[in-house]
Amino acid sequence: MVAFIVRRLFGAVGLLLIISAVTFAIFFLVPRAAGVTTDDIAGRFAGKQPDAATLAAIKDRFGLDDPVPVQYGKFIKAIVVGDTYDTGTEKIDCPAPCLGYSFRTNQSVTDQLVDRAPVTFMITAGAAVLWLVAGVSIGILSALRRGTIFDRAAMGVALAGVSLPIFFTGLLSLAFIVHRWEILPAVNYSGPSDNPFNLLLPWICLAFLYAAMYARLTRAGMLETMNEDFIRTARAKGLPEKTVVLKHGLRASLTPIMTVFGLDVGLVLGGAIITEKTFSIPGLGQLALDGVNQSDLPVVLGATMTAALFIVLANLVVDILYGVIDPRVRHN
Repeated sequence: MVAFIVRRLFGAVGLLLIISAVTFAIFFLVPRAAGVTTDDIAGRFAGKQPDAATLAAIKDRFGLDDPVPVQYGKFIKAIVVGDTYDTGTEKIDCPAPCLGYSFRTNQSVTDQLVDRAPVTFMITAGAAVLWLVAGVSIGILSALRRGTIFDRAAMGVALAGVSLPIFFTGLLSLAFIVHRWEILPAVNYSGPSDNPFNLLLPWICLAFLYAAMYARLTRAGMLETMNEDFIRTARAKGLPEKTVVLKHGLRASLTPIMTVFGLDVGLVLGGAIITEKTFSIPGLGQLALDGVNQSDLPVVLGATMTAALFIVLANLVVDILYGVIDPRVRHN
């Protein structure tokens, strides 16, 4: 197991390096290949109608005239050992891991990500618990009551949940649940100091989207597993039906669910962009969207790298948990 974890850690680091190289090339190499000059790239940092002196200063600070491999090397070096940025009036130290500096907001990208991350973590934690518990529970009941009214109704709701986008259910719930019926308070959450239950409505809307898929996955897995020989053996041994279903049937069906769960949690941790935009929540997704709208390349690049990190780490954890959940899986 230890050797497997070490191999996966090295693989995760290698994958992150590949993602960083591809992302960096998209932002800095592809535009050059399309005919974009360094003045055009510097203009994205400077804002509207910058003068020649401002463009020259930005190119000097970012080293935009250097070859792209040199720029990428400086980017990776800053992540490992940090960097120092000259704003023109002062020099600002950016300790490792330094993902760049935004001259639009005059802030380190790492500081902005750290400031927004707790909000996204809270959204992800609450929604993940809801969609996993609700989706798996409904899937189990639907599989055990196959063909009944409950099964058909549950799968119909699941189909609707998968089909309806979050901006539709979010705006609809805001219009009726918050403003017209006043069942829940308005969404107002900006950090750990606020009441986390202000996120109840975003949790429900986000969980509704994902729980539907988990219900369908669980139902399909349980229908297949409950007909296996080891299930009949467990029942023949006189084990209680609850033990047969949860300990033997569900456990053998969890592998694909855990795979999808790792991907979904990683994606939401990287920024629930639509959810945060719909409910005006200042998380990582909103930060990335603001960076795109403002052409703030360091912020967009940092948000992309952060999202990739969360996805890789989530999949690493899932790979390790495979052997715990399913005894048939062995890490050799």
